[in-house]
Amino acid sequence: MKDIILSVVFITYNHEKYVEKALRSVCEQETDFDYEVVVGEDCSTDSTREILRRVAEEYPDKVRLLFREKNFGRPTLNVYNTTIECRGRYLAYLEGDDYWTDMHKLQKQVDYLEEHPEYIACTHACMMIDEKGERIEDEKLLEIGSLYNWSGDFTYDDFKKSGKWPGHYATLVSRNIYPQKKYDYTILYRAHDFVDDALILLFLLIQGKIYRMDETMSAWRYVKKPSGTNWNSLAMKRDLIKDDCYLNTTMTKWVEEAVGLTDHAAIRCKKDYLTALNLFLHKPDKDNYRFLKDMFEYNIVHVVRKDKRTNLACYSALSVFKRLMEGKRK
Repeated sequence: MKDIILSVVFITYNHEKYVEKALRSVCEQETDFDYEVVVGEDCSTDSTREILRRVAEEYPDKVRLLFREKNFGRPTLNVYNTTIECRGRYLAYLEGDDYWTDMHKLQKQVDYLEEHPEYIACTHACMMIDEKGERIEDEKLLEIGSLYNWSGDFTYDDFKKSGKWPGHYATLVSRNIYPQKKYDYTILYRAHDFVDDALILLFLLIQGKIYRMDETMSAWRYVKKPSGTNWNSLAMKRDLIKDDCYLNTTMTKWVEEAVGLTDHAAIRCKKDYLTALNLFLHKPDKDNYRFLKDMFEYNIVHVVRKDKRTNLACYSALSVFKRLMEGKRK
């Protein structure tokens, strides 16, 4: 059996327009080591599977096709199940609508990690493209991509405080931390149905730092339209404010159990609670009350107040009063 140095976690669903370009950008990588492409195909309803089969026939020793018998209903579960099938010492990631632009990407990143054992992963810059594959020049859209604007070292502390991420999903190459089972990584799919990159970065950053290269080696296809099936399109129909707060809470609970909380956790938890309070004050319905109560019971009672007795109504009234007083001082 070959010594697989790196495994590519290749996730796809209904990507018939783009998946061939994506998969070929992986299979055509030039490396001096053996790597595999583990394809998690989540029961597409278009011709994605046929395209995958055709391309995979050209690379029988490289591509492993995992065809799901039925759709998981949670893309994050597809990511998790594909990841645990990987045999490489390193992992790289790509979704079927993005692609790599540099045929030496994997070689460069593995070389860097081999030469720098102090890093758990490395990322790089990427370009944003539209549905037609044309480079995005719109400044408002490029501002979304500024989430990944970083250079050099990125630490767990940066992740907590900077409001930035060390790199886009398709830019990441990391050491394969999953076989050691140091933590309960099933939170990857339990925390959210779509968002997995935040959890993957969290897993890595609590175990080491990430280096972000300035070189552009991938294309991120940013599509946002009502009929789209990608995350940015589906997000148009979701309450992203609540989504983010619930995800933050779930991640904080996981961190507390895995490594313990720092003082910054209380700052973030209070911020999410105040977000919920603001929504409730503007629209005091049952859904917003439930959201407020959820953010209060863990974020405030447990993290901020450290399980000291407190009351939702009193704490909320005091929060409103403090905000009014701060407004007067300004």
